Amino acid sequence: MRVKFWGTRGSLASPGPDTARYGGNTACVEVRGEDGAVLVLDAGTGIRLLGGGALGTPSRVDLLLTHLHMDHVQGLGFFGPLYVPGLEVHIWGPASTTLSLRARLGRYMSPPLFPVRLRDLPCRLTVHEVPCGTVHIGPFSVDSALVCHPGPTTGFRISTAQGTLAYLPDHEPALGVSGPMAGGGWTSGLALAEGADLLIHDAQYDDREYAARVGWGHSTVSRAVEFAALARVGRLALFHHDPGHDDAMLDTLVAEAVARQRPSFPVEAAGEGATIDVGR
Repeated sequence: MRVKFWGTRGSLASPGPDTARYGGNTACVEVRGEDGAVLVLDAGTGIRLLGGGALGTPSRVDLLLTHLHMDHVQGLGFFGPLYVPGLEVHIWGPASTTLSLRARLGRYMSPPLFPVRLRDLPCRLTVHEVPCGTVHIGPFSVDSALVCHPGPTTGFRISTAQGTLAYLPDHEPALGVSGPMAGGGWTSGLALAEGADLLIHDAQYDDREYAARVGWGHSTVSRAVEFAALARVGRLALFHHDPGHDDAMLDTLVAEAVARQRPSFPVEAAGEGATIDVGR
């Protein structure tokens, strides 16, 4: 299974030399199986680049949305496969307590926010609500669960015969915890991440920033490393970078966290265009 990052930010960052390595687009990750089957994780602005021809000509596309905050859906209307007549497209994501997922998506894909309505797309669109148990999509087994983030938000665990990926891009596992997370109680998202070969995890803040943003639904770099250690993952890709963190600051935050916590697994900041082969 190959993972490619098309957008890694928590909000749009100004493009330029200071963000050249880690990029400025919002969340979108491509997951491709050995047979060419593809999953798309979230529909931030990076999805426009992915849908502009990089996908090739698949017979089916599955888009997994963790939640419907704007930075995770603002590229949806610009995703090329939605406009391919007859192409089988499946969108998976959480409903709310009052509205179906289709109705929630329809609020964005309609005037005045967008000129094309969801119901008018020429693809063959099917909308699925999660969490919904284990789902098999081509070579992928997909599990989902609600995680700690404002509003209905899911994390995903994606497995193939080659390896396992856990995707928790917006996640505050240490909400209300001042000390170590390994206290023996329940920890949000842990079952999804447990033993994954690769964990992609929220790391929006440094410790100083987080002190004023407790409850906003995001993690720090150091807490992400701690969570990954608790889950005993094979590799950690830090994700959902703050738009105010340029390349140099991200390098510093990662280096400081690794030096301080000395994890037994590789830790890196996810950058646009980077690829990771999972399970090889």
